[in-house]
Amino acid sequence: MAGGGNESPRQRMIGMMYLVLTALLALQVQNEVLEKFYFIDDSLQSAKTIAMSTNDKIIESMKKQVAEKGNDARDKAVLTKADKVKQETVKMIEYIQAIRTKIITAMGDKDPETGAYPKGDKYDEINTIMLGINEDLESGEAAKLQTTMNAYVEGIIKLDDSLANPLKEAGLYPLAPEKKDTPRYQGAKYDRMEWEHINFQSTPMVASLAVLSQLENDVVKVETKAIEYLKTKIGDFVIEFDKVQAMASAESNTVASGTKYTAKMFISATSTSLVPKMSSTKGGVKIDSEGVGTVEFTASGGSPEGTKQTWQGTITIKTASGMDTALTVKQEYTVVSPIIEIESGTVNSLYLKCGNELKVKVPALGVEYNPTFTATGGQAIKGSGASVTLVPNSAKMALSVSSGGNKIGTKNFSVKMIPKPTIKAKGLNLKQGGACPRSITLNAVPDASFLDQLPRDARYRVSGFTVTLARGKRVIGTAKSNGPTANLASIGSKAKPGDRLVIEVKGVQRRNFQNKTENVTISAEAGLITYPIN
Repeated sequence: MAGGGNESPRQRMIGMMYLVLTALLALQVQNEVLEKFYFIDDSLQSAKTIAMSTNDKIIESMKKQVAEKGNDARDKAVLTKADKVKQETVKMIEYIQAIRTKIITAMGDKDPETGAYPKGDKYDEINTIMLGINEDLESGEAAKLQTTMNAYVEGIIKLDDSLANPLKEAGLYPLAPEKKDTPRYQGAKYDRMEWEHINFQSTPMVASLAVLSQLENDVVKVETKAIEYLKTKIGDFVIEFDKVQAMASAESNTVASGTKYTAKMFISATSTSLVPKMSSTKGGVKIDSEGVGTVEFTASGGSPEGTKQTWQGTITIKTASGMDTALTVKQEYTVVSPIIEIESGTVNSLYLKCGNELKVKVPALGVEYNPTFTATGGQAIKGSGASVTLVPNSAKMALSVSSGGNKIGTKNFSVKMIPKPTIKAKGLNLKQGGACPRSITLNAVPDASFLDQLPRDARYRVSGFTVTLARGKRVIGTAKSNGPTANLASIGSKAKPGDRLVIEVKGVQRRNFQNKTENVTISAEAGLITYPIN
């Protein structure tokens, strides 16, 4: 069932009868109640006939109006749509009438003496006809009716897309909505019920006929709303500018201190009844409800100094005579190449095989900036926002920056080698010497600048070394370690003053920003430490 605002008194009367109908359906059906259904059904059938007749008269008046205005082709096109609405409505009413006939044939026509249906209070046959055998809804007439009614409205809207809003505002689109889309059917009372059940389940014959009559009136409401709307479009070619406002357009919204600011003031007049067509050399134009168009496109082909470019727009409207006229506007603009700004501790050079974190900004793009990155000579790992991590694998690396599918530019970087770590023996005074320690721990200390810039890539450990106890040219003993610490118990007891410990680093490892470990090669000289024993 459907309804909406701005209804005529007759339509409100039909709505009241529908409320009575739904109330009666909620009651235990008694004979006196059934008599009310007879009355409602007859009244709704009469209201439908009157409404369709009124719509016929409106179409006839539209034909006279078109003739009086000289049979303009656009007016005749509107009239053709109104005739088509009428034809589709008649088909829809005939469809519902066929269902009424099927019910009456199955259950018996009115008794000529009493004026009552012999099975007016029965509903078993109604359940079978409308809901299908064993409630197989797809085989019942109700499911087909719901689909056909909604298809009818879709067909009306296809005749003129602008009919969608007025029909929707009147509650007529969709015409037979699903239960989930109807607020009044959301209570527990309607659990496990659909549109078919709500309208026809356990509904006596005479009440079912009244429901069908109400649905016919809903169909006629669609016809009425569509024809009334189309009537307003007859001769709708005179432009009345009913919105006038003051406007200003500045040559530039950004000015430097000490320079002139220039703007033009003018009156803008628009018509709320006007539906202009707009286009531009830069693509489509989005028109709002006020008839104001927005041109939006991605600028390209700029230069650091700025490149002058133009775009042209066309607005097509109908004059008072109904003829199309085109108005043009030409606008000049300046395109400046965006400047890529890099924020990092290593702006101009990167470290090889390290995660060099950068922030790549393009201030000129403002909130439109949505970067994507590609790289040559290494890998670009996108972070959040404007962040990117570059992992070079060659002597040079290039980062290309794009935004919204448009390339902004390329930034080139030189790549430098990672400085070697320094090997230090923890707690040992290598110049003065001392007693032979019980153990030795070696640390691989990163370059201070490298550690400050990329701390997650500057994590080192000594993975192996040997310690030799030497006396003159003789080797007294050797201890080995597979990590940063060596136990010297095996050679410490043999040590004497004047001996020396010779420490040779065999391996150093680095853990990078991705927690991956790689071996680091250091020179033999850098990995050799001597400790004198006193």
